[in-house]
Amino acid sequence: MGTPASTTGTARGGRGARQRILHAAEELFYTRGIHATGVAALIEAAHVSPRTFYVHFPTKNALVEEYLRRFESEKPIAAEAELERGDLTPAQRLLAMFAPLEGDSPTLFRGCPFHNAVVEGAGELPEVVDLAQRHKQAFRDRLVATAAEAGAADPESLGRQIAVIFEGANALAASCNDAQVFTDARRAAEILLDVALGTTPGV
Repeated sequence: MGTPASTTGTARGGRGARQRILHAAEELFYTRGIHATGVAALIEAAHVSPRTFYVHFPTKNALVEEYLRRFESEKPIAAEAELERGDLTPAQRLLAMFAPLEGDSPTLFRGCPFHNAVVEGAGELPEVVDLAQRHKQAFRDRLVATAAEAGAADPESLGRQIAVIFEGANALAASCNDAQVFTDARRAAEILLDVALGTTPGV
């Protein structure tokens, strides 16, 4: 997943305060972490007053929830969006999720924002847990549907197994700050597809 655009240089005040707050949350929650990012830092990055901040988001938790919801609507996670590409076959879409990140950005690879939010919440943010569970279930369902489109004899098993590989790669890449683990994960997914479809995937 790419690093959100910087909010530096955003005009103070005026219209669009809600969007500026959300942009600041997207950048700071993902790169620094939710607990490490206080309201004061969000206010400064968004160039809004405390009063304006709380008009739009009564609590920081409310902002966390909206930050996550944006990944389901306005800003889908890049790897997951590969499943919607119309220029690839279903099998190719399943493998496209595992492409290593491009570019030379020094920013740490932080993995899945939903996973990170659940871990940071440590069971104290039930709304966030619910959002993450719904997102992960919808993701698995999409994988199963794509596996069925690809012609897998058991799309349920294939979809769930690919989900495990993908989620594991995300976690390992974030822990080691090494996005190249997706190369190994892709190979594992190729083997699964080869067995499930009886063909050489990605060709």
